[in-house]
Amino acid sequence: MPVLLPESNSFTPMLLLMTQAKTTLTIRDVAKAAGVSVSTVSRVLNDKDDVSTETYEKVQGVIAELGYTSSLAATSMRSRRTNVIGILVVDMGDPFSLELFKGIGRAIRGTEYDLIVYSSGRIASNTELGWERRHLSRLDGSITDGMIVVTPTTNELTLISPLVAIDPHDDNIFPAVISSNREGASAVMDYLISLGHRRIGYIAGRPGLLSTTHRQQGYQEALQRAGLPIEPALIQSGDYTRETGFHCAQALLTLPDPPTAIFAANDQSALGVIDAVHEAGLSIPDDVSVVGFDNIPQAARAIPALTTVDQSVSEMGYVATNMLFKLIHGSSLDYQIYQVPIQLVIRESCRSIQ
Repeated sequence: MPVLLPESNSFTPMLLLMTQAKTTLTIRDVAKAAGVSVSTVSRVLNDKDDVSTETYEKVQGVIAELGYTSSLAATSMRSRRTNVIGILVVDMGDPFSLELFKGIGRAIRGTEYDLIVYSSGRIASNTELGWERRHLSRLDGSITDGMIVVTPTTNELTLISPLVAIDPHDDNIFPAVISSNREGASAVMDYLISLGHRRIGYIAGRPGLLSTTHRQQGYQEALQRAGLPIEPALIQSGDYTRETGFHCAQALLTLPDPPTAIFAANDQSALGVIDAVHEAGLSIPDDVSVVGFDNIPQAARAIPALTTVDQSVSEMGYVATNMLFKLIHGSSLDYQIYQVPIQLVIRESCRSIQ
């Protein structure tokens, strides 16, 4: 389902009547409101230098007040660009995605670009590998000048336009933005071990993502550094969803020797852990400490407030969009993969057991 997100426009009372009367504005409407010819409006839209400054500013003012944009097809025919970038994301309502959109919106603010978002809904409907191919075929080169794909399921994509991945596939071949996942997981584990925890459960992320691989590596490497065993029974396979985090936590809590702390590979999973602990009649952090990864807004509002890793999700969206702009305009990137730094955010969900 596509959602076109243009820049917001303000309307004067005089011109509001026109926009209420007609659902689609044309170049003739702009010319009539500005008191100039259609050809003059066309020259302004195409930045021709044979229009006086006074007329140019007048027409641009009317365009802004009416909220007029020339059609994507016409723009594409003139400039071979649509001035639209596309985003493919599994679930637009997911807190991680919403944080990304904040950064993406910040990057396109004040530019000539609009944003079109494609989402295929619930994660359960996206278990088929390569669901992005169907959506990219509709967008690539015709509607959009370039694409950002969030947590892709595959790299088997044939494109004519630039693509940037956020939280890329584990065999990524595209320019990408990713957090310092291994370092973040290591920071969590070092913190929990410093509190005296020795049996630390882990709920992994969605299979196939580089973040999943690196976070589990950070978990295991920290155990090895501390001289602690890696126990398969303490590691659960997750998918970055709250529901799965809940079920994984139930499995960990019912072990004969349950963990004293649970590290979930993202905040959504960690919120599922909190749900499971409360349902079991246990207390956080008195009975079990819980840590997540992402620092979505819901982490601070959890009860108790969730200790987590801040990976600057909004910044990831901002950086990815600017990388895409460079590629669209034919510029080279300073880096193929941009790694966002992390910071451990300590809140109330952990306690010392020493």
